[in-house]
Order: sequence, then structure tokens, then C-alpha cells
Amino acid sequence: MERYKNLGRDSRVHYYQIEDTSIEVKFDSSKPYTYSYKKAGKSHVENMKTLATKGSGLTSYINKYVKNLYD
Repeated sequence: MERYKNLGRDSRVHYYQIEDTSIEVKFDSSKPYTYSYKKAGKSHVENMKTLATKGSGLTSYINKYVKNLYD
């Protein structure tokens, strides 16, 4: 997994792993959550991949759009 940059210094995301059709996100003291095209939708997963790589905005995006749409 890649370490999340956390540029805003207030994210609960610590690590992420990008796959072709999904992204796995590990929050502080939790098991990893997988967000897939099948469950969260392609556009959301692709947006999350972009935010993860950027290192900013991922927690806010998850809370707003896909909070319970993990596999």
C-alpha cells in the first residue's frame, strides 16, 4: 500500500492501494476498505484514485459520496 500524503494534515486515511477497478483505503486503526466499480461506481472510484494520488480531499470525498459503498 502507498502512504497517503495527507497534505491537509487532518485526514483519517493513512494508506491506499490503487487497482484497475477499485481502490483500497486504510484509515487509522481500521481494516482496509475496498471501493469498487461494482459497488461505488466507476466515476467515484476514479475520483478517489485521483484524490489519493494528490494526497488531499479523500476523506471528505468518501464521507460525502461513498461512505457505505465499500465491498
